[in-house]
Amino acid sequence: MELRTFVDRMDGRLDTDAYADVDASANGLQVGPETGSVGRVAFAVDAATATIEAAADAGADVLVTHHGISWGGIDHVTGRTYDRIAALAERDLALYVSHLPLDGHRELGNAAGVADALGLADREPFGTLGPVTIGTLGETGEPLPPETIRDCLDGFEGSTNGTRVLEFGPDRIERVAVVTGSGADWLDEAAAAGADALVTGEGKQQVYHDAREAGLTVFLAGHYATETFGVRSLQSLAEEWGLETTYVSHPTGI
Repeated sequence: MELRTFVDRMDGRLDTDAYADVDASANGLQVGPETGSVGRVAFAVDAATATIEAAADAGADVLVTHHGISWGGIDHVTGRTYDRIAALAERDLALYVSHLPLDGHRELGNAAGVADALGLADREPFGTLGPVTIGTLGETGEPLPPETIRDCLDGFEGSTNGTRVLEFGPDRIERVAVVTGSGADWLDEAAAAGADALVTGEGKQQVYHDAREAGLTVFLAGHYATETFGVRSLQSLAEEWGLETTYVSHPTGI
């Protein structure tokens, strides 16, 4: 497959252009030639020297990640930025990135993957950011104790430190909002939507007080652990397109 075809297919499926005005990440092809072919694709959560080298060692032509190396543009190609770009260029490895588009996609996204794992039904878009959403809201089907949800989250890839639970909601949880990564800023929206709980990756100091005052349980399951689902879904998509794939697991514990 031509690299341009691969990029166009990914952009189209993820609706990349819809997030252009709200995402600091330079989504799409961040590093790579205008022409080239793709036979094997590597997938990872983060674009870092370790994942770049692992992708190259696996014989990949392009590395697809959730977190890229360009956030609001690159003014100086020095330090870690230089090292990462050099690692890509020296290995003739392209880098494709999907940040917020991959958080919010209703089928392929990180929030969708978390919701699948939790068995949430009757889902609707959640996590408003300008004209788009980056999360999902759904029902558990039957009231669940917080411990049941926590145990499920503890089973996620990369959940090395366990899920932190701020247990200020009801004893049984039925309505759950999900914004992966760093999603504590959507706590008020979760409360307004009648959620019993918010599942996210990591939180700020203020989330404790906000959750307590809102009467909402917050699950902090880990930034990395809540964001492996999207790239895994894209890996399956690439395989449907007839491409060989490899997955680079590199948990951060954060």
